[in-house]
Order: sequence, then C-alpha cells, then structure tokens
Amino acid sequence: MSQLENIQAEYEKFPEGFESVVISTVSALAIPNASYAPIVMDDSKNIYIYVSGLSTHTKNLYANPHVSVLFIEDESKSNLIFARRRLSFDCTATLIDRETDKWNQIVEQFQGQFGQIIEVLRGLPDFRIFQLTPSEGRFVVGFGAAYNIKGDNLHQLVQITGDSDQKQG
Repeated sequence: MSQLENIQAEYEKFPEGFESVVISTVSALAIPNASYAPIVMDDSKNIYIYVSGLSTHTKNLYANPHVSVLFIEDESKSNLIFARRRLSFDCTATLIDRETDKWNQIVEQFQGQFGQIIEVLRGLPDFRIFQLTPSEGRFVVGFGAAYNIKGDNLHQLVQITGDSDQKQG
C-alpha cells in the first residue's frame, strides 16, 4: 500500500473513534462560539448533532447555518502536541423536523450509540437534531502532511503542497 493509500485509510477510520465533535458557530452579530456536541455520522460523512435549543450553539445555528467541526486526537495519545492529528469540515446545518421518518431514524442511531439518555432527551421538547453537511475539509496527520477534502468527493484526499493552498488547518 502506498503512503497516500495508508493515509486515505486512516482518514476513513479517524472519525469512528469519536463520540463527540468540537463545533464552532457564529451568532447573528458575528460573535464566534466554540462548543462540542455528541454525534452520529452516516456513510456520506453527514454529521448529526442532538442539541438543546437553549444552548448558544443551537441559537447560532438558527441565525447562521455555517458551522465548522473538528475531530482532534486526544492530547494524551499525541506524540507531539504541535502536530496532533485532526480532521475539520466546513458544514452547513439543516434542522431535521421532529417526528419525521428521518428524525426517528437518526434518534435510533443516537440511542444505539448513547443508550438510555436518549429516551430522556426525546421527551424534552427543546432538543433538536441538526444535519451538518460538509462542503470541504482538511485532514492533518503531522507536520507537512495535510490533505484537502472537497465537497464533490468527501472520500478523496488531495495532498496540500507548499504551492497549492494556504488555508490553515
């Protein structure tokens, strides 16, 4: 297997090790907010979050559907704190209407992943499910080892070279 094929395989498996993701939202007044939310993902790399309507990040998603998500290697597992493995996606948030077939399907996935707490959350009317649909992303595996991900094929990495893309990861 080539180095790119190994990194491609690592990229596909990387999010599987996470039950939550760091989310960054922006309010209607352009005030940023960093938070986190438990997640489930589908095969198309859509990320679903089940969040309280009372939270700042949920209010921000209603005002501005653009959200950045970050999966980041645990500090205790990193060989070098300056080069933690990480995967970020720029996403658009869409509210999933409550008690629809899709909502029920996603809630069942949350219940399978997180257990009894989901039964409690289902009974709370302020909890919402958002689908975060990635448009692009970046997978960083170390110094000088960063890969872009584009919306037309979220399963394909493109290595970043010094000339190609100056976006920070």
